[in-house]
Amino acid sequence: MLPSSWKRDVASGLVVLIPVIVTAYVVAFIFQRLADLPFLQTTLPDNPGLRVLVTLVIFTLLVLSVGYLMRTAVGDYVEGLLDDVMNRIPLLRVVYNASKMAVETALTGTDELQKPVKITTWHGHRMTAFKTGKTTPDGREVLFLPTSPNITTGFVVEVEPGEYTETDESVEDALTRVLSAGFGESRSKSVPIDVVEEDE
Repeated sequence: MLPSSWKRDVASGLVVLIPVIVTAYVVAFIFQRLADLPFLQTTLPDNPGLRVLVTLVIFTLLVLSVGYLMRTAVGDYVEGLLDDVMNRIPLLRVVYNASKMAVETALTGTDELQKPVKITTWHGHRMTAFKTGKTTPDGREVLFLPTSPNITTGFVVEVEPGEYTETDESVEDALTRVLSAGFGESRSKSVPIDVVEEDE
């Protein structure tokens, strides 16, 4: 049996490496398929540099086309269907959601994600939630309680300001823990979890 610390290290390593490897493989696969298009092979057989340039242009147009499609009702349906299919596959759903969140964070940043907090939910369990910056007409704060490892689903909860616990944890650290189903270790050591538990 491996020591528990080794198991954590293996899990943390896989959380980092698998999305990177899968993403690199997918990009390389798409690029190669585009480069092997028949009309490129026939029109630019002896000019690999130009073929690479044309492939990049086609890839860029493909990205823009898919991006435009995602802004339509059809795109929303396709994305929802894809998320549903991916999240039915046990191991792949972790990789898919981690990769998706990594890309979204890299491209859009975490400005729209407010400070993570701790709330006590059903049966006295404490869970990670995120402030949305919104409040209800009666003064309650609106929080988003994501599911793990698929943070694209979750619960919108309305709580009194004193019904959650503030932490010094960063958005990135909280997302790492939720996306990795608890296996990813938080980089923030300033406020240990057990200290927050004692304050409740």
